[in-house]
Amino acid sequence: MSQKNRRKNRIIALLSLSLLILAAGLAGCASEPRPKPAAPETVTHVSVIAVQRTSLPDWLEAPGTVQAAQTSQVSSQMTATITQMRAREGDRVQSQQVLAVLDDTQPRAAMQAATAAEAAAQNDVSGAESELTLAESTMKRYQQLYDKKSVSPQEFDEIKARYQRALARRDMARAGQQQANAELSRARASLGYAQIRAPFAGIVTERKADTGTLASPGMPLFTIEDTRSYRLEVTVDESDIGIVRLGGAAPAIPVTIDALGSAELRGKVVQIVPAADPASRSFLVKVQLPTDARLRSGLFGRARFSRGQRGALVIPDSSIVRRGQLQGVYVIDASQIAALRYVTLGKTSGQQTEVLAGLQEGERLIAAPGEREWGGKRVIVQP
Repeated sequence: MSQKNRRKNRIIALLSLSLLILAAGLAGCASEPRPKPAAPETVTHVSVIAVQRTSLPDWLEAPGTVQAAQTSQVSSQMTATITQMRAREGDRVQSQQVLAVLDDTQPRAAMQAATAAEAAAQNDVSGAESELTLAESTMKRYQQLYDKKSVSPQEFDEIKARYQRALARRDMARAGQQQANAELSRARASLGYAQIRAPFAGIVTERKADTGTLASPGMPLFTIEDTRSYRLEVTVDESDIGIVRLGGAAPAIPVTIDALGSAELRGKVVQIVPAADPASRSFLVKVQLPTDARLRSGLFGRARFSRGQRGALVIPDSSIVRRGQLQGVYVIDASQIAALRYVTLGKTSGQQTEVLAGLQEGERLIAAPGEREWGGKRVIVQP
């Protein structure tokens, strides 16, 4: 027999011996008695509830931003250097309060010139009216003499022409006075533009210039909000706009503002912008908010519009176990053994919380597990 064959037979013999030893060991283990599992701990008089399906209000929640019902950008109406800034962000101002002052050298000079021109026009009118009065009385006397044939027609025509010239001069003087008055009004208005005034009572939310800045017509200097009235402007998808109703007979809309806490405000829909945004296919809806001194533009809020009722699974808040960011409940199986099951929860209404996933209707839960560990325990339901 060759050396190669002898080596192969030796390996086969060793493998056979190993298999015989392994089989003997397994047989010995099988003959040993297995330990019985420990009986689960039993807890008696446990309050248990069943998962129920009920009807809940179905709401469309539309996010939005608080905006003042009236906002104005106060701008300059003339080109001049700002000499004073009398308001800053956060100041409450009254209607027609002076917010800034511009250099009024040029408009004041124009005002003085217009005042002098108006006075001269007034004197011109007075002189023309005096001449007209004299010419009119002279013509009346000559009319009487002409009727008595005491004066020639040529003399009477000269007096009549003098009267007509006086009348024309009076009319021209009055026209000049009207023009002078218009120039004076224009100069007075230009001088008034040197004082930037608040258009209404409110709060200054933005100041966009400082002393020394060269202001120009249309250049915004301040932004003012009317703090007496605010609206929540929300977007509603085109598929849901049908449930939105304008105020009047429509019910009030529940509104929550994150910065004000969980308290609900009651708003009214005052405007639905008729054109949808072509990019988002949504409509802008403006909800009038009640008066609240804490409201400010830019706050985030949500308005809820009723869709009616919908079915949902609910459980009491007391049955929920919270482990960090996870929520679960102890479910009791057919063998009365409790096991922790993590679930997905929805909104809370009162003492009930909606279950979105993880439970089926009719399953039994421990009503108030508290901080105790219930996993693997046998539960005896409280009679």
